[in-house]
Amino acid sequence: MTTIREGNGIITIFAGSASKPFATKMCEYLGVDLGKSTTHIFSEGGIYVRADESIRNKDVYIVQSIGKDPNNAFTELIFWIDAFKRASANSITAIIPYFGYAKADKKDEPRVSIRARVCADCIELCGVDRVICMDLHAPQVQGFFSKPVDHLYASPLLCEYARRLGIVDQDLVVVSPDAGSAKRARAYANQLGVSVAIGDKVRIGHDENPNAIEIIGDVKGKRCMVVDDFTISGNTLCKVAYGLMDKGAKEVYAFLSHAIVKEDAVARIEASPIKMLVTTDTVDNTDVLKDSKKIKIVSAAPLFAEAVRTIHEKAAMADMFANLPKRLLDMSLENTK
Repeated sequence: MTTIREGNGIITIFAGSASKPFATKMCEYLGVDLGKSTTHIFSEGGIYVRADESIRNKDVYIVQSIGKDPNNAFTELIFWIDAFKRASANSITAIIPYFGYAKADKKDEPRVSIRARVCADCIELCGVDRVICMDLHAPQVQGFFSKPVDHLYASPLLCEYARRLGIVDQDLVVVSPDAGSAKRARAYANQLGVSVAIGDKVRIGHDENPNAIEIIGDVKGKRCMVVDDFTISGNTLCKVAYGLMDKGAKEVYAFLSHAIVKEDAVARIEASPIKMLVTTDTVDNTDVLKDSKKIKIVSAAPLFAEAVRTIHEKAAMADMFANLPKRLLDMSLENTK
């Protein structure tokens, strides 16, 4: 039985098919077993889910990223929420390590859907009580939910890795790939005590390829740490890296909260001036990244597990981030080479 008893009820953790390795790591951190469940895809493509243990009056957590196969992953998630609701769960929390539809947060063209809002409405309609995400592309998506949303940050994990890597010194500059990410870059720079530079990109249409990159800031002779929330094609990161090297940068590293990359993106990154790209495991890309020499994975699962413990103990999330356990950081980084 997958439970934690600490005076505040019983926790049960289940994994959606997109996040089984991630949920397993969460359970390892908490010292519990993963909930027994069945997911089946019928021949016509229909999705079937079933909890294979009783969850009556338990606090249920379902872990499912909406990333590589977003439509099926999202459909499976809302089916899980409905199944738990009908099985008389005490509460249901959707843990969405990567919420891909957060990119669609506004009506920026005529006659288009605000897909992030549609997803939020569906998740709540199916009966969720709480949502936990990390580094939403548009943080205002939290406001699309009427239920509580806990928004986690990868920066403590990634900054700790940078420190252990030995690249944090007076020569380090944090680089934002565009003006829209400048606030994120400033947050990283403040944590590390270094300066900031900004890449100015121009993009036309819906492709992932920026048409131009200009670097604003002094990077000559500096070690550059490009930070962003995610990459799909790697085009922006690589163009920024080339731009930084053209400006006289000494080395370029990239640190991302999420990586939804395929083989062509990995090849592009491997061929670029980027010395190392560090990201988290919110999206399961094991099959694509297994042969990469530059891409390193830090696990965010212990962070989410600690968030579950914090919520269960009715403690403040801000206090958790102010005092992240050393064990959490060690487990997050232990398999990163």
